[in-house]
Amino acid sequence: MAKQIPKRAIILKWVWRLGFSIFFYLMLAITLRYFPINPNVAFLQIKQSEITSVPSYFYIFYIHVCSSAFTLLAGFTQFSTFLLKRYPIIHKTIGMIYVYTVVLLSGPSGIYIGYYANGGITSKISFILLGILWLLFTILGIRLIKTGNRIGHEKFMLRSFALAFSAITLRLWKVVLVFFFHPPPMEVYRIIAWLGWIPNLLLIEWYIIKKYKK
Repeated sequence: MAKQIPKRAIILKWVWRLGFSIFFYLMLAITLRYFPINPNVAFLQIKQSEITSVPSYFYIFYIHVCSSAFTLLAGFTQFSTFLLKRYPIIHKTIGMIYVYTVVLLSGPSGIYIGYYANGGITSKISFILLGILWLLFTILGIRLIKTGNRIGHEKFMLRSFALAFSAITLRLWKVVLVFFFHPPPMEVYRIIAWLGWIPNLLLIEWYIIKKYKK
């Protein structure tokens, strides 16, 4: 007799698929707004002073948008137990691509454009700190797996992806704030600069404590 799959496992599988579909749609919608390449589209419409006075900003912004979209997709697949158990080589390959993309492209470009963030020094500090922590957690995650510390590796990669996911949560918080509270535009940037990633980190720490407590 074939082994019956628990209902909980089936539900979790479909929740995972639904979550991935929604996530992929949001990621794709955000990225495609910037193509074809145009210095006067979407968010770049309010960054014309930077584009004019700092020519490198435009190119580094696109590096960040494109590489971050990939890290989101790659990172999301890393939490598939099916992929990890059935195709560990694919898991490892995508994981390494994620790490190199964060360390060489997404992280540094995020810190760079964070220096020019709207909302003044408050926003700048937040986005620069976000970029630094993202780099740090990712580097620690890969160093730990190289020493055979699988649990430590998982913890830091969870933290890394929680920060990567701020690209989505930041925009969701912006919609909520504007819809319900109507704050001034610059105040929105100051708030979401922190709200976009700190709750992610707190939530993932709660998850880590629950999952790995002895």
